[in-house]
Amino acid sequence: MGMTMSQKILAAHAGLDHVVAGQLIKAKLDLVHGNDVTTPVAINEFEKSGFTSVFDKTKVAMIMDHFTPNKDIKTAMMVKQVREFADQHDVLHYYDVGEMGIEHALIPEKGLVAAGELTIGADSHTCTYGALGAFSTGVGSTDMAAGMATGEAWFKVPSAIRFNLTGKPRKWVSGKDVILHIIGMIGVDGALYKSMEFGGEGLKNLTMDDRLCMANMAIEAGGKNGIFEVDEVTIAYMKDKVNRPYTAYAPDPDAEYDAVYDIDLSQIKSTVSFPHLPDNTRTIDEVGDVKIDQVVIGSCTNGRLSDIAVAAKILEGKQVAKHVRAIVIPATQKIYLEALKLGYLETFVKAGCVVSTPTCGPCLGGHMGILAAGERAVSTTNRNFVGRMGHVESEVYLASPEVAAASAVTGKISSPEEIMD
Repeated sequence: MGMTMSQKILAAHAGLDHVVAGQLIKAKLDLVHGNDVTTPVAINEFEKSGFTSVFDKTKVAMIMDHFTPNKDIKTAMMVKQVREFADQHDVLHYYDVGEMGIEHALIPEKGLVAAGELTIGADSHTCTYGALGAFSTGVGSTDMAAGMATGEAWFKVPSAIRFNLTGKPRKWVSGKDVILHIIGMIGVDGALYKSMEFGGEGLKNLTMDDRLCMANMAIEAGGKNGIFEVDEVTIAYMKDKVNRPYTAYAPDPDAEYDAVYDIDLSQIKSTVSFPHLPDNTRTIDEVGDVKIDQVVIGSCTNGRLSDIAVAAKILEGKQVAKHVRAIVIPATQKIYLEALKLGYLETFVKAGCVVSTPTCGPCLGGHMGILAAGERAVSTTNRNFVGRMGHVESEVYLASPEVAAASAVTGKISSPEEIMD
């Protein structure tokens, strides 16, 4: 029996010719990373275990993004601990205020992950890098500590679900709508500990930003990882970012899948995930009249330049509804600067939005947009659990940047078609 993309990558990094679903392996890692919340725990475990050095200072990354700039004394102390550890061990890829970015946008931007590589990160949305044809998955801080020290990790080889993509998304529909559609279809446990593998002729109609968004949310279907076949779009994205050899793995024709789904991208409508699970989805024409108090456009899911650009296009010349707080967060400093040069930030400010430095803040209810009891937010983030963005009696509706921007103008969940000429 042949192997899937994920199985081929795991086999190669374990030094094996072949692996099968359920097999336990130890594999060499190309990157180990964490953030300001998870890395301090990993450092504590690293030091408790008696480790004295990292396995490769060029293959460890620490990105301060959840609460930076530091929101209080506790977070300042956490970042201080990470900064001092990075200095002590000469960690090359340490990013903080000034060089900051949301980790799952910054790591691809910096070229730290390439096709065919194997990476772990102490954050559940590490599965983002599967958009590049890599095997990437989230782990706990203890596994991060072991990975930093040894450059290896244990894996149970996952089985896989195949998604054959055809067609082209309609106007105002993007990767966020596609992945919400899929999660709504298979459920939040529909891919539990499985590899979600995407391919097909429709792949060419998804941008790299679409793919990064979709791979990011594989975990919201329970997936071990999400991974896309490498094509011309992937290669073009890596061209000016990755200066080392990489391998593009394709699934074998006889690879075994637990299920195969055919997805016609042209049939997908703007989709919104209602509280309090990502699979509680409705198409935009099923939403009804849902008044909102806040809009967040950003995060590791939808804070990239194309997301910022489409939101600016919708908001240009318009005003945010009087009762709505609209928060825009470019995902990295580079994206922030490009958005500034292109006039997008001016568009947002004139429309009545606030623009933040890169941070995960509101996504996890940390800072920069906490919800009060009874408030509702439309957010381009990836989770809408009870209390995710603030009070347990608040509500989070997940949507694309297109829907979020339109909703900011109307003050209720709305389609871009409602306000665009």
